[in-house]
Amino acid sequence: MRKVLLALSLLSFFGFSIAQAQTRQLTGIVKDKADGQPLVGVSVTVKDSKTGASTDANGAFKVTVPQKGGILTFTYIGYKTRTITLADQSKMDVTLEEDANTLQEVTVNIGYGVVRKKDLTGAVSSVGADVIAAAPVSSALEAIQGRVAGINIASTEGSPDADLVVRVRGGGSITGDNSPLYIVDGFPVASIADIAPQDIETIDVLKDASSTAIYGSRGANGVILVTTKNSKDGKTSVSYNVFTGIKQLANKLDVLTPLDYVTWQYERALLDKTPNDYTQYFGNYQDIDLYGNVPANDWQEIIFGRTGTTFNQNLNISGGGDKTKYSLSHSFVKDKAIMQLSEFERQNINFKLNHKLYKGLTLDFGLRYADTKTKGGGANEQNEVSSADSRLKNAMLY
Repeated sequence: MRKVLLALSLLSFFGFSIAQAQTRQLTGIVKDKADGQPLVGVSVTVKDSKTGASTDANGAFKVTVPQKGGILTFTYIGYKTRTITLADQSKMDVTLEEDANTLQEVTVNIGYGVVRKKDLTGAVSSVGADVIAAAPVSSALEAIQGRVAGINIASTEGSPDADLVVRVRGGGSITGDNSPLYIVDGFPVASIADIAPQDIETIDVLKDASSTAIYGSRGANGVILVTTKNSKDGKTSVSYNVFTGIKQLANKLDVLTPLDYVTWQYERALLDKTPNDYTQYFGNYQDIDLYGNVPANDWQEIIFGRTGTTFNQNLNISGGGDKTKYSLSHSFVKDKAIMQLSEFERQNINFKLNHKLYKGLTLDFGLRYADTKTKGGGANEQNEVSSADSRLKNAMLY
């Protein structure tokens, strides 16, 4: 029994010795390549291994690596990831380079310049072109709906060209206008409803007093900055985007059959003690069975029950050279609403020219054209006096 235990102990010892012989300890220091300062908290991982380490307050690390070869990966926020293939050294010093795309990330245009994300202190939200263009909508505001914290966007009514109500952090006035200030490429505008989403590079929403201070009282309800696209690298680029879809009414209220409706009117007339009114509109009660063969009119289906369609296309051409850059785009939107006689059509042309005259002088020229055609009154009649005249409401009642 003792011999067996001794043999097992020897095997364990030799196994441990072999495992020790297959690995080794590697120490080193990680520094900033620019100023040589040690970096604290750098993640050091060994490829194909669960071992790893992180640098201490002096930038030093200690990690177990294979006896021969091995690959180390150094990762640190704000710096480029570096991968090093090891030889047989036991000590090494590593330098990491700052990642300009992360540290110098331009987040927003706040009216008087651009701000790096790490230096931004105001309440500002930004939505990029990839998010805006990916949404299958014809309005830029619809594209950012639900994607920006602190901003509420809602439709006023069912007209195809109805303006959207925008509130940045709620309304501040009971009787005054609570709409935000819109700035497109540096110029104030009344609305951005006529701008194609595919022509927008970024939308920045300034929400607090520190961010909107440069605009004075006009920015009291928030500021929405819109930057349209322009040629970036000077190379000629042609892009074409198109999408289409259908729209249908999601749900309808159940309605009575003609026989049930007339029976209900008869019972109502008896309760109100006005049987003459029933006879005037629906005839004698003895003939009520005639309504069993009368076809029903579901006014929900008749007025807003058709299948709507939407079609949206955008063509963009951009290019130029080192001094002159241009961008030209054309957008076309055609929308057939689910409500009868309601249609919407819009064409947009956007042209931007950038020419560098001298080292410190640049000429920017922009032209935007929009042509909108609206057919139908949406949810409301054109001559509506109050909500009681709404044909949508009457369709439900009838």
